[in-house]
Amino acid sequence: MGTPEYERALEWLRVATDNPSAEFRDGQWEAIDGVLHSRRQLVVQRTGWGKSMIYFLAAKFLREQGRGMTLLISPLLALMRNQVAAAERVGVRCYTINSTNPKEWDDIRVKILSDAADLLIVSPERLANDDFRRTILEQITDRIGLLVVDEAHCVSDWGHDFRPDYKKISRLLEHLPRTVPVLATTATATNRVIDDIKAQLGGEVEISRGDLVRKSLFLQNIRLPSQEARLAWLAETLSRRIKGSGIVYTLTIRDAEVVAHWLRMNGVAAYAYCGKVLPPQDMEPALRTELESKDSWKVATTSDAQVAVYREFLEDLLLANRIKALVATSALSMGFDKSDLAFVIHYQRPKSVVDYYQQVGRAGRGIDSAYGVLLNGEEDDKIGDFFIRNAFPSEEDVEQVLKAIAAAPEGLSKLELERIFNLKKGKIDQVLKFVMSDVPQPVVKDGSKYRATQYVGSYRIPSETIARLTEIRREEMRTMDEYARTAGCLMGFLCSALESPAEDESCGRCRNCRPDLALPETVESARLQAAADSLRKSSVPILPRKQWADPARAAVRFRLNGKATIPVELRMEEGVALSSYGAGEWGRLVRKGKYETRPPHFDDKLVEACARMVSELNLEKVPQWIVPVPSRRNNALVGDFTDRLANRLGLPCWHGLVKTTDTPPQKDMENSAFQQDNVIDAFVVNENPPVGGCILVDDMVDSRWTFTVATAVLRQAGAEFVVPLALADSSNDGE
Repeated sequence: MGTPEYERALEWLRVATDNPSAEFRDGQWEAIDGVLHSRRQLVVQRTGWGKSMIYFLAAKFLREQGRGMTLLISPLLALMRNQVAAAERVGVRCYTINSTNPKEWDDIRVKILSDAADLLIVSPERLANDDFRRTILEQITDRIGLLVVDEAHCVSDWGHDFRPDYKKISRLLEHLPRTVPVLATTATATNRVIDDIKAQLGGEVEISRGDLVRKSLFLQNIRLPSQEARLAWLAETLSRRIKGSGIVYTLTIRDAEVVAHWLRMNGVAAYAYCGKVLPPQDMEPALRTELESKDSWKVATTSDAQVAVYREFLEDLLLANRIKALVATSALSMGFDKSDLAFVIHYQRPKSVVDYYQQVGRAGRGIDSAYGVLLNGEEDDKIGDFFIRNAFPSEEDVEQVLKAIAAAPEGLSKLELERIFNLKKGKIDQVLKFVMSDVPQPVVKDGSKYRATQYVGSYRIPSETIARLTEIRREEMRTMDEYARTAGCLMGFLCSALESPAEDESCGRCRNCRPDLALPETVESARLQAAADSLRKSSVPILPRKQWADPARAAVRFRLNGKATIPVELRMEEGVALSSYGAGEWGRLVRKGKYETRPPHFDDKLVEACARMVSELNLEKVPQWIVPVPSRRNNALVGDFTDRLANRLGLPCWHGLVKTTDTPPQKDMENSAFQQDNVIDAFVVNENPPVGGCILVDDMVDSRWTFTVATAVLRQAGAEFVVPLALADSSNDGE
């Protein structure tokens, strides 16, 4: 290019990347130059192309020219540490305000308002926060030098990952002078999504769009429906066949934990990376010591704070190749940048080609060869359907929430809404975000309360749009299924599905183009049997609840003082569920015995498995008797099983716990307040229980409120302690 600006930018690029021979990719400098000339641009380039470098270097130029700070809106706050570090190497002062650093907010606010910040990174959700909008955003709107919308496909209704909070960006744009440049970036956008993003950005928008071919990726699809086969294949492949480190993606938190545990059992250093996961009990002692010695861990006083520190620790381990793999949900999706990632393997099929490309594109960015392997499971369609059905709030949920808020002049908090409606906390949050993204807003947030506006009565949920979007998502799932089964070029299929055709019909590198390069698809019988045995033993802890969801109701029932804390003398011990519902041999036997056998009956294999599990628990307190959770619909099912288990354990079975009222199934209760109150008055004892402590048996556990209330009844009647035992944990069923 030859201009002084180009030469300076190239110098900064080499410092930021720590690569003295780095050069701009086609389109990178042009995008930076577009920012400097106040243009609005949409950059659609593959993962690893270097989109973040555009706005970091542009922010540097703008500040040197005396222009305002850059505001970057991105959902990837926790995963941008390495990109931010690169920007800071060239002197860009970056800050972020998010839920993981509240103690730093005041200092960051001072820097922003005193013009001592070059770039502020916030999530789209922060735009909906009244305090942030009032104390920061409104103060700096007229001096923003550049607005960046990262992962811009989230702006579009038609995008695979539409987020209502992104709608607020269009309102922010309305208040920015036309001279302020706007840069939107994404790795994946179809023509329809691009058109929608252009409309949202307003005015003339320049499009920079590259091809999506990843020449370093060897793509391969392997159909292994059973979890046993996939676990066996993973253990063999990661321990013997693939060098380097990488990521294994799962669709659920529970599967991430199961896969990571299995890999560690087979000598593969792997840890689950999810939204709520903390260090496992079998974590390598040296790593645990290292984690617990970190200052950030020592000051993390809440579980959320500990999860954030632990996730950062895991990222660092993978970046340094100190572990073989992270077994991750979509929590580790966009934004994680490791140039030498050697593989990305999907334990289950993602819900769309866009999701798959975003994730598999993490591999092979800075090396000549990397694997992208898609495994297929028998549970894929069920999980995908769950995500689709829960992508939008129902019309009924929206109507009842808005009606309740409209009837409360002072407004209602989320907790108050939970106690009014049988809706999960997440569903209530989904409704509020959805309706507040509309213009005009039918509801506004005022402190912790949500109040109705004058538009609440005229609001109508866009049912037709939701129906169209839902059908699009189902079509995306069908396309992903076609990809998993195609006999044609895999890279060509992905590019075509994303409307970015490859230059050649054949990539000459995937499993279908070059079968001679493929990884083996068979597994050793011994390893397969070991995986099946591991799944049988894949028990799930049942942790005691420590607080009432509705303290007032509990106070009346158990003659308490109305405090939220469940008294220690009424709490259960930590217990265990034999299996995850429907997973592995035991989980499938539970499903068969409960729903497929007539009359319902649990196999003796489950009795033997539970007896072995109890013998291996090493309980500090030894139970002297065993008691079933009663049912008024089918008391014989759990009662008969408990009788057989008691006989096998050599303990007396006591049937003195009685259910006095018919209650709806707990699975129909969607939040803690309703789950607690559904069973709070349901149990009594009809005689004094035996001496000592007991095992309390039920077939399924989800919310733990049945166990919690039944335990309180037993403890108040004289039981010394109560250990809950369930055949299956269903809390992750369908999620």
